[in-house]
Amino acid sequence: MFTADDFSALLITLKLATISTLILLLLGTPLAWWLAHSRWRFKFLIEAVIALPLVLPPTVIGFYLLITLGPNGPIGGMMSYLGLQPLAFTFSGLVIGSVFYSMPFVIQPLQNAFSTIGQRPLEVAATLGASPMDRFFSIALPLARPGFLTATVLGFAHTLGEFGVVLMIGGNIPSNTQVLSIAIYDHVEAMEYTQAHWISGALLIFSFLLLISVYALNRRFSVQYK
Repeated sequence: MFTADDFSALLITLKLATISTLILLLLGTPLAWWLAHSRWRFKFLIEAVIALPLVLPPTVIGFYLLITLGPNGPIGGMMSYLGLQPLAFTFSGLVIGSVFYSMPFVIQPLQNAFSTIGQRPLEVAATLGASPMDRFFSIALPLARPGFLTATVLGFAHTLGEFGVVLMIGGNIPSNTQVLSIAIYDHVEAMEYTQAHWISGALLIFSFLLLISVYALNRRFSVQYK
């Protein structure tokens, strides 16, 4: 069964996944909209940066974030100079690492959803007198609803399974930065396989149900829009 530390890790994991996903949706929506409609010739550079977490080992990302946010890094050093605590080995540091590591899982589905809409519905709304803001909220967002669903679930689920990034940037501090993936590692290292089975099985079932809901709802939306 779950121990007290496991429940604490569960709460931290859910909190981390929720905050990271909300931040990515808030920041990623306008960025995805711009990527879907911009004709800037160097747009591919921004897309490459967003896709970096798909090809880089998580420990590489975590290492450079640790250097940047640590007391001797540019951001951590500035915070220390201002009398603030550096973000390395804090929950806020975990959020920053999770946001960066889960970027492609949120922004790319949103970009694809906005690209799929095309210009025709927006042009029709413009001829009827709708402002750019009205066209975005009244036309684009409802039509991109399947993309938002996919982005939300993938971003949330991906954060649940993070290990390398959160271990590098947050360490393994119980009740502070210890998440479920690290708790599993600790149980396996201590040869406590029963506890590791409980946590792993719960994550497996939860992630599977999330993916089932995405595919089922996206299929429902595709039928409605045909």
